Formats: sequence, structure tokens, C-alpha cells
Amino acid sequence: MPSNLSRRDFFLSTAAAALIAATPAAALTESGARQLVDQVVADIDRVITSGQSDAAILREFEKLFVRYADVNIMAQYALGADGRSASASQKRAFNDAFTSYIARKYGKQFRDFIGGRVEVQSARQIKAGYEINTLAYLRGDGPFEVTFHMSDKSGSRKFFNIYIEGVNLLLTERSEIGAMLDRRGGDINAMIADLRNAG
Repeated sequence: MPSNLSRRDFFLSTAAAALIAATPAAALTESGARQLVDQVVADIDRVITSGQSDAAILREFEKLFVRYADVNIMAQYALGADGRSASASQKRAFNDAFTSYIARKYGKQFRDFIGGRVEVQSARQIKAGYEINTLAYLRGDGPFEVTFHMSDKSGSRKFFNIYIEGVNLLLTERSEIGAMLDRRGGDINAMIADLRNAG
């Protein structure tokens, strides 16, 4: 059975690299939130079974991430308090580097999803939008919990966080980005350069 880390790698390679359906829509509803999860899973499956090369599939995951995730919110959270001192151009550069980094980092595990499935268990409204609780199944492995947080506050329906067996994706990435920044003595430009080659 995979460790908790490999499970996170698996699901973040599929869900985080492909996050939400960015459909301009009326207010997000529970039904719409559930459908969004189903759509994401279908898009992931379409990409990984497309027969493309690994490099091409990773590029597709990056496109899905840009289309489906609330990249600005995720990047702002990952950069944390250091973002307050960043210039507008640094924030844009970080957003671009962060998007590619997430897609590369987790997309490498995409093949683990082949033959797997995700079943929606429940949905509830939270302050920021909706929380969708699911069970994810890998081939030959028991189910594990994956929770999606999504919102339409950006003007379209988007995921902004995922919890894998209680582990917070954004908090994990914030810690890693912070460590990268510390290694560079707080130099945001140097950290962005490192981020472009990481993952």
C-alpha cells in the first residue's frame, strides 16, 4: 500500500495539476460543485489515456491547472507574508513559475491514476464556497479521503485547495516556498529562478 506521501503525490499529480472547471456561471451550488469534481476527474482521465508522450501530458496538465485552478489565490497563499514586499512584476513572475512548478512536481505521478476512480461522498457549504468530500481509489489500494475546496469568488468556479487525508496542499506548498526563500536569504528573484527549475 502506498505511503501517505505517495498518496499525496498521486492525487496532487491528478487533481492539483488539473483542478477546476473554470466555467463562468451563476452562483456556485452544491450540485454544481459535485459536477465540477466529476468533470475534473474526466479531464484527467482523458489526458492520461491520450497516448501522448510524458512531456506532452505534463504540458496538458499545466494547461488544465491554469484553466481550472484559482492560480492567483493559490500563489498568493504559497508566497505568504513575503508577497507584501514583492513588486507587481515579481508577483506575476512568481505566479507563472508556481503554476509550472506545481504541474511538473505532481504531474510526474499521473500514471498512478490510470484505472483509478474518485467517488463524491458529500458536499457542504463553507464560508469560502463549498467543500466536497470524496474517496479516491488507486489500483490495488484501499480508498483514501480527498477533500476539495472550491469557490466562484474570482468570477468562475475554481478549486483553491485540496486536502489529502487531512494534509493541506496549500500549507504544504507554503512551507516549501518559504524554505526556498530562506535558502536564498529572502531574495524573491532568486527564489523564483529556483522555482522554475524545481519540481
